[in-house]
Amino acid sequence: MNQTKIGTIQSMDVIKRTAEGFLLSDGQDEILLPHEQVDGEIEEIGEHVTVFLYNDRKKNPVATMFLPEVRLDAYGWAEVAEVVKNLGVFVNIGVDKAFLVSKDHLPLLKEVWPKEGDWLFVSLEKDKKGRVFAEPISEGEVLEDLEKAPENLLNETIVGRIYRSTKAGSFILTEEGYRGFIHPYERKTEPRLGETIEGRIIDVKEDGTLNISLRPLKQHSMDPDADQIYNYLVDHDGVMPFTDKSDPNEIRDTFKISKSAFKRAIGKLMKEDKVIQKQNQTVMKHND
Repeated sequence: MNQTKIGTIQSMDVIKRTAEGFLLSDGQDEILLPHEQVDGEIEEIGEHVTVFLYNDRKKNPVATMFLPEVRLDAYGWAEVAEVVKNLGVFVNIGVDKAFLVSKDHLPLLKEVWPKEGDWLFVSLEKDKKGRVFAEPISEGEVLEDLEKAPENLLNETIVGRIYRSTKAGSFILTEEGYRGFIHPYERKTEPRLGETIEGRIIDVKEDGTLNISLRPLKQHSMDPDADQIYNYLVDHDGVMPFTDKSDPNEIRDTFKISKSAFKRAIGKLMKEDKVIQKQNQTVMKHND
């Protein structure tokens, strides 16, 4: 098997059935497709199949019809399967072999190395000896495929995974494909590479990237938002037609904050025993 094809998806023909599986050929090279790597059924010799080629745990080239997202030519999320001190971490891309992410591509501080169950955004790469390993996405590649975040996300809570860890701060990719940055001042402890975190958006920049805070909300927007809502109640005889069930657009039009920020502020006022909610209204306690 031509080693340049290992780590890629190929179209091949079934040329023979064997005790171990099926023998495939692309007209130049032949490779085994084990029975356990067949997706569905192969009906006949000559059938055309699409497979991913890799070296199994015994370093033998094999094919699988279960196509991984992570390849030589494509990035994807891979779960950390094992952490090996002084070597790196092994990630699972969806085949029956884990691939090494070298310690050279991990943070200098082992305290922020990934743990088992974390997720790294990686592609497959080859070294000079032709060995295949996994490597985290570079900053340049992130910026090439950037999803611009809309301005109305300000103060919203967002979930993402740490894909890069530096002295300047931590960088995340969110579920929506947005890129975010967490300054050291905006976190109590440094998150791990590959860790899934939840934070609050404190700035949407002109280029569509985000600044995110992991600090408790009460240190930022909760107090001003709660004060604004309480002042609104004071100005409206202690009653307002808004609750945590109200329409998000009506909340934004009135208070210029998101519904999630509104709910947090209302929760704070209720916890402080300043307001209650009843009959689709929020009421100051002394008006009850």
